[in-house]
Amino acid sequence: MTGSPAPYSTRRALDDADLAACFQVRKDVFVGEQQVPEEIEYDSLDATAVHVLAVAADGSALGTGRLLHGAVAADRTGGDLTVGSLGRLAVTRAARGLGVGAALVRAIEDQARALGLAAVDLHAQTHALGFYERLGYVAYGPEFPDAGISHRSMRRVLRPSGY
Repeated sequence: MTGSPAPYSTRRALDDADLAACFQVRKDVFVGEQQVPEEIEYDSLDATAVHVLAVAADGSALGTGRLLHGAVAADRTGGDLTVGSLGRLAVTRAARGLGVGAALVRAIEDQARALGLAAVDLHAQTHALGFYERLGYVAYGPEFPDAGISHRSMRRVLRPSGY
């Protein structure tokens, strides 16, 4: 007997349609719900970031996140080029509570491992600290505002796949 198919899957965004879906989720969550000004939600880093997408069985987008790496991530990782920067993690209102956020974080970590990165940093909204702590991230440094929302820096050291 086989199990039922997963209600969603995650993948690296590969084409313009995937990227458009990522950007629409970010617009819905950050601009629409959290009132982040649209002009600061999208930036030049989107062009070189690794984007991941969670999609339902019907192909609809449920969530997204991005990974910055190399020199473009250095200002977020203390200058350490072996550390990637997870950001813009967003899950649609309808998909919250289904494990989509955790699946996206793990997908981003998989992409970081594939790039040979040793750790992933992120700037967590303070209300989400517990979520990231449950995924193995550790907060460091003081609280700071970003787009008018309180954040803390967090890091997770990555182990190779299979550990």
